[in-house]
Amino acid sequence: MADALVRADVLAGRRAETAGVSVVPGAPASRLSLRAPQAGIAALSKALGLALPKKPKGTAQDGTRAALWLGPDEWLVLDAEGVDLAGLCASVRTAHSAVDVSHRNVAILVSGPAAETVLAAGCPQDLAPAVFPVGAASRTVLGKVEIVLWRTGADAFRVEVWRSFSDYAFTLLAEAARDA
Repeated sequence: MADALVRADVLAGRRAETAGVSVVPGAPASRLSLRAPQAGIAALSKALGLALPKKPKGTAQDGTRAALWLGPDEWLVLDAEGVDLAGLCASVRTAHSAVDVSHRNVAILVSGPAAETVLAAGCPQDLAPAVFPVGAASRTVLGKVEIVLWRTGADAFRVEVWRSFSDYAFTLLAEAARDA
């Protein structure tokens, strides 16, 4: 029965575009909340097919899969092709927690020359390229909600936000885009 369940796309049809920025929903993806001690990183990296980053703001990417460092023992792993990431980790015998959170999060993509300005309207993170370069990721806030922010290009960001807060986050970014 659960296989027949289709989750509604909460941001379907939403767009905010101006001359300097585009704010659009990201495509569906698999998401994994991964926690593991140092001793399990090598085995989990092998199972996932990419080296889990070990430094603050670090990311690793291989094809459609990416791992974002969120803490000394915590990562958000994304896969654009919908791969069962928790299943890949199931055979790893070292202590770890791998929880599929694909249903919990949605992505909002913010891109264009004014992307930093739009995000700065609600995010206290310093987004200057010298501090937050391409590839950097961190857990932060946008307005009053927790997000994971990933700089995917010079003028491009991916905002991962809980589904229940996605309308709030999208509306905040859309309003900021109008003002940018």
